[in-house]
Amino acid sequence: MAALGITLALLVWMVTLLLISIWKQIHSSWNLPPGPFPLPIVGNVLQVDLKDIPKSFARLAERFGPVFTLYLGTRRVVVLHGYKAVKEVLLNRKNEFSGRGKIPAFQMYEDKGIIFNNGPTWKDIRRFSLTTLRDYGMGKQGNEERIQREAHFLLEELRKTRGQPFDPTFLVGCAPCNVIADILFNRRFNYDDKKCLRLMSMFNHNFYLLSTPWLQLYNNFSGCLRYLPGSHRKVLANVSEIKAYTLEMAKEHLQSLDPSCPRDFTDCLLMEMEKEKRSGESGYTLENVAVTLADLFFAGTETTSTTLRYGLLILMKYPEIEEKLHKEIDRVIGPSRIPAVKDRLEMPYMDAVVHEIQRFIDLIPSNLPHEATQDTMLQGYVIPKGTVVIPTLDSLLYDDQEFSDPGQFKPEHFLDGNGKFKYSDYFKPFSAGKRVCVGEGLARMELFLLLSTILQHFNLKSPVDPRDIDLRPIAIGFGRVPPHYKLCVIPRS
Repeated sequence: MAALGITLALLVWMVTLLLISIWKQIHSSWNLPPGPFPLPIVGNVLQVDLKDIPKSFARLAERFGPVFTLYLGTRRVVVLHGYKAVKEVLLNRKNEFSGRGKIPAFQMYEDKGIIFNNGPTWKDIRRFSLTTLRDYGMGKQGNEERIQREAHFLLEELRKTRGQPFDPTFLVGCAPCNVIADILFNRRFNYDDKKCLRLMSMFNHNFYLLSTPWLQLYNNFSGCLRYLPGSHRKVLANVSEIKAYTLEMAKEHLQSLDPSCPRDFTDCLLMEMEKEKRSGESGYTLENVAVTLADLFFAGTETTSTTLRYGLLILMKYPEIEEKLHKEIDRVIGPSRIPAVKDRLEMPYMDAVVHEIQRFIDLIPSNLPHEATQDTMLQGYVIPKGTVVIPTLDSLLYDDQEFSDPGQFKPEHFLDGNGKFKYSDYFKPFSAGKRVCVGEGLARMELFLLLSTILQHFNLKSPVDPRDIDLRPIAIGFGRVPPHYKLCVIPRS
């Protein structure tokens, strides 16, 4: 009897806890946007496809509207789907939603650097970084010359393939890697440099792993999963090694720093650090400098590299589009002059193709998570301070009212009836507002100049029938990861 009494008491206790948990979730959600009812502990994770979270968001938006609430584990998330809701958060209410939601895979970067920083230093570091990058040619002639110089080395490496099939992952990726390395560290790598290949391998591997179901789970249940074996340990190890490299570079620069003659972005950060030391402030520590460099090195290499790689695959599948590009390049640039940014004004088809590549591949579909910096109202709902907010970018890039047949690759999405380039306000692959990508200008320039240079000198040839090329990503999560493939580049006569 005593044992039965204890069992009943435990059962009543567990049921009571469950009811209290459910009541708390209902009460705390009283004025929040609608959403599916969450289960205790796991929340709505079972109602989300971890292999394709963006697709799950789209499906839930059809059911609950453009602003809805999810619980990923115990973490409350408000998802924004569609142009009106995303624009309101990113642009119209950018101050209230300028925080950065926590991403446990980058826990050692928290409150440091630019991308994952949600601490008191992020605004100052971001503002300083933008100003300094602008001084070093962000969107200006200095970067144009950097890219043109690197394009020459890229052409040399492509010629060495002698028309044979090759994997473009690292060969093409070295070009954007060297452009950002020149800005950050005043250095460039040879295309067979072991350190460069190691860094790019870690960038590439992390981008893939962050897009797998296990990392989606880890980023929402890190408290439980951090002690288990799994690919999150590889991501954390790579993040640590990348930061160790940028810290080493910062220390090397510090030893030879000449404040009267800064050589690169790293020198400028270190000079700001030394200035703050003298004034007694502590925002720019060596650790913070290293994370800022790691942020820019990863983002400046991997996103542009992946976009170029995906773009070349798309052009192999659609040789008729490549042929139109060849004709435009021949007409505007010719066979020998180096492509320049000014050419974009006379090359609407190339401009449209570059934009359509970015729209179609939808590289970061769910954006990086934002966070409400204060209690606020959004479309009649209460969004408490600290709530994670996800302004989905794919809901803009794949809007079927703005882009007819959004699932099809069509440069005409960015051309008017007269064949002139047509900009769309729905084109937000770099996000927008306070957290917009700091390298947007550089990335746009690289994509136009490098693609133009490659197609000026080579025809793309697929080892398989173009009709058999599968453009579907191999993973969808943090990003959309392109499939592995090989291509041949044939010199144009």
